[in-house]
Amino acid sequence: MRVLMISKACVVGLYQRKLEEIARCGVDLTVIVPPVWEDPSGPHPLERAHTEGYALVEAPLRFNGNFHLFYFPTLPRLIRTYRPDLLHIDEEPYNLAAWHALHHAGRIKTVLFTWQNIARRYPPPFRWGEAWALRRTDALIAGTHGAAEVWRAKGYTGRLPVIPQFGVDPDQFRPGPPPTTPVIGYVGRLVPEKGVDLAIRAVAALHREGRPIRLRIVGSGPERESLAALAAELSAPVEFVGKVASTEMPTVYPPLTALVVPSRTRPNWKEQFGRVITEAMAAGVPVIGADSGAIPDVIGDAGLLFPEDDLAGLIGAVRRMLDSPELAAELARRGREQVIAHYTHRAVAEQTVALYRDLLST
Repeated sequence: MRVLMISKACVVGLYQRKLEEIARCGVDLTVIVPPVWEDPSGPHPLERAHTEGYALVEAPLRFNGNFHLFYFPTLPRLIRTYRPDLLHIDEEPYNLAAWHALHHAGRIKTVLFTWQNIARRYPPPFRWGEAWALRRTDALIAGTHGAAEVWRAKGYTGRLPVIPQFGVDPDQFRPGPPPTTPVIGYVGRLVPEKGVDLAIRAVAALHREGRPIRLRIVGSGPERESLAALAAELSAPVEFVGKVASTEMPTVYPPLTALVVPSRTRPNWKEQFGRVITEAMAAGVPVIGADSGAIPDVIGDAGLLFPEDDLAGLIGAVRRMLDSPELAAELARRGREQVIAHYTHRAVAEQTVALYRDLLST
């Protein structure tokens, strides 16, 4: 089985573990990636971290950084070169990269991927392109059940398995020695919808109670300066670590007492998965999350939830975690078990390859 995948996301080194696992399932896999993805939060250069058993090929992008309009101009030549049985387009049905790939796939079987969990109605030509892509593709992988529901509501009737885009390696993300003083962590983009300001306010309030607590913020984004100003204004004990390479992420979680994911829904966005949740759970770190988007589904019974944008609810959840080491330990145990059962790279790869085989057998 020859599979050609295009994926800007696979510039991230940790994500390439899934590709190795797909190859181990007997797939002759070639993955096309750009040399760098110009994300609005900053450039993501290609990290060649896990490249055994498959070919990782760089190709240029047009309109790099424009999520709706970028595409791989050399893809038609690459399709002729590799002659795949199946083209895995790791993109949403409403962007040009997906349309371009579907157009040049010809009679090759195709798979698209979607995180979209809001029923958005795009203006032309994106609405027309989305409808055409849904008619043209042979399968659509949804990252969550919420995303699958959106596409069913839009009228998609084809194969629609729910498979996370990427998994976690529990051998890399492992529990470590517990911190000597409470450290609450946030990992992710520094943008308003992620609710980092709420985490700062919560830690400031607990600090005023006399608790020896601090907040460690890992990530970058346009809110960095305003969040630092808020922390200074509230005299909150906050440490800004900045952006960390994906290959160093396994070292981020063990020093944390708990991870907070205080996302808040916006008209054009709600939390689509929360990869940091599965990473923290694999590392034996309990998670406190807002009831936003997919967060409750990913956490399950392995963490604490609080009402979205509810400062008192977040403070109460953190206080409960700090006051009950037994609860924290139990949630940590459940979280790691949940990752091993459902969210490993191997599990994601096996489900993906099962879809490939099903498509190619019909």
